[in-house]
Amino acid sequence: MFTREFDAVLFDLDGTLVDSTASVVRSWRRFAEHFDVSMEALHANHGQPARTLVSLLLPAERHAEALAHVTDLEVTDAVGLHPIRGAAEFFASVPPQRRAIVTSGSVPIATARLAAAGYDRPAVFVTVDDVVNGKPKPEPFLLAAERLGVDPARCLVVEDAPAGIAAARAAGCAVLALTGTTAEEELTADLVVDGLDAVRLEVAESGALRLAAP
Repeated sequence: MFTREFDAVLFDLDGTLVDSTASVVRSWRRFAEHFDVSMEALHANHGQPARTLVSLLLPAERHAEALAHVTDLEVTDAVGLHPIRGAAEFFASVPPQRRAIVTSGSVPIATARLAAAGYDRPAVFVTVDDVVNGKPKPEPFLLAAERLGVDPARCLVVEDAPAGIAAARAAGCAVLALTGTTAEEELTADLVVDGLDAVRLEVAESGALRLAAP
């Protein structure tokens, strides 16, 4: 990975840029209690869109109600959040026109969490509302690369969840994974680190982006 060159960096949001795990767990625990569903099923599907979880857990006639309910829970709980260790500095080191956020969250939830953790919203901001097939399908990352005007094979994806890693790999991207929400052995990435302060980004004379040791 330290010899490869990239044209853009595509970041997941929750557990990658923003330490929102506790907020997510609180919100979905309240959701599970309200709708009497299994928390184990929720944990097993981390990183997938809420609409996917809802479709797995509840009958079709309750999907709209459930999505509205969990959106309200998650937006309300998005306060006092902090960046993942090293993430704010790493994100800031990527030239603005060469970075994107690609999240399974909806626009209201993702916007609330970004603001709560002190990030500016990037120009390319792909949410579940922009795609038909969310993670683990490749569509979100392919769309982000298209909007940035770069080849997906020249993109570095930063992720923390198996569903996101699967989506990135299917899109042809390289993957840098963070531990914290998922055990290291489940992260089938090109490089796994325990925080984004374990690496840094350099801009080569050619303009290409490269990973380097801190």
